[in-house]
Amino acid sequence: MRILLVSDLHYALRQLDWVVRAAPDYDLVVLAGDHMDVSSPVSLDTQSVVLLRYFALARPGRSLVVASGNHDLTGAGPHGERAALWLPESRRCGIAIDGDSLVVGDTLVTVCPWWDGPVGRAALEAQLAADAQRRPARWMWIYHWPPVGSPTCWTGKRHYGDADVADWIAQYRPDFVFTGHVHEPPFKPAGAWADRIGATWVFNPGRQIGPEPAHIVIDLDEGTASWHSLMGEEALQLGADHAPARSVF
Repeated sequence: MRILLVSDLHYALRQLDWVVRAAPDYDLVVLAGDHMDVSSPVSLDTQSVVLLRYFALARPGRSLVVASGNHDLTGAGPHGERAALWLPESRRCGIAIDGDSLVVGDTLVTVCPWWDGPVGRAALEAQLAADAQRRPARWMWIYHWPPVGSPTCWTGKRHYGDADVADWIAQYRPDFVFTGHVHEPPFKPAGAWADRIGATWVFNPGRQIGPEPAHIVIDLDEGTASWHSLMGEEALQLGADHAPARSVF
């Protein structure tokens, strides 16, 4: 299975065009949050309509997973906590979104929402506990924020990561956690696009300008992962105990 991971497109339409063109080359396409841009002059309502169309174009014949990020929250849900209220419309096209779990080959994919309070956190915790009971050969999480303490959340000045996902990784030991949110780590010498935490690989492609987004390609059959950006490319073996030294600097 070949997987494409992209995150933090922030309504960059040329980069969304690239995703639509690239999607047919992959078995699974993962968009790990922050599809919208709250600072854009385009209204969030308009952005949602355009994004839903892009998601539909990227879906035919393959699996597409779309998780929410903090920019994607458009209103209060039934419990008063903010949520990506527009995203469930994607399910009509067979797209897996927040709160969904799907099996692709021998891999269970858990799609984690950007939660905004205790109710959302409890729901996600329950989802992880339930999926842990039925995990197949591989278990993959889509979680917008990298874990605290990891070089995948290094901004160049500080670690800006999530403590909850760090605790859940320690508890459940998934095989992969696909993240985003912190744009800088792959582009900083002390940062990283990949980190091995025990048995878990954590990936964050970062964000860059231009028509092609920074992205990560994971090939489960070959046992490899590679990062592609304006700075160059780096690769690793999934069987390694840790990520290799950076080579683009």
